[in-house]
Amino acid sequence: MSENDHYISELHIDANSLPVTSPEMEHERRVAIFDLLEENLFCPKDSACGPYIVNMSLHEGRLVLEIQRTNGMPRGTVSFSLKPFARIIKDYFMICEAYHDAIRTATTAQIEAIDMGRRGLHNEGSRLFEDSLRNAAEVDFNTSRRLFTLICALHRRP
Repeated sequence: MSENDHYISELHIDANSLPVTSPEMEHERRVAIFDLLEENLFCPKDSACGPYIVNMSLHEGRLVLEIQRTNGMPRGTVSFSLKPFARIIKDYFMICEAYHDAIRTATTAQIEAIDMGRRGLHNEGSRLFEDSLRNAAEVDFNTSRRLFTLICALHRRP
């Protein structure tokens, strides 16, 4: 078994789970998926090898990840509540808005301070995501960061 087999090769987001978005937000989502597919570690528990196709959706306040191998063999479904993420996502959007506003008028030091706060919230959400998956799949920190970005994209409104 090669450790390199344990990665997501395709990620699809259920169209019904996506909010109405602007072209910029759609671009952000595509970039997040591209970055995830470029480099990730994803190893469902009790799975000898990958790679994997993941279908992501929202259903009644839960994130649902349907996982299968690229040969079509199912590897299970992971589902967890997004309630624990609500505060982090709300704060993350607020600080992102402050960051974009600051770029126009703030000093470099102020922008850097806001960006440090943004990265801290992103890291907190990533750790929570990794923890939410702990009984179902192993992911590395960068993969959890990219997946947290996609969770935020599912909640973002224009």
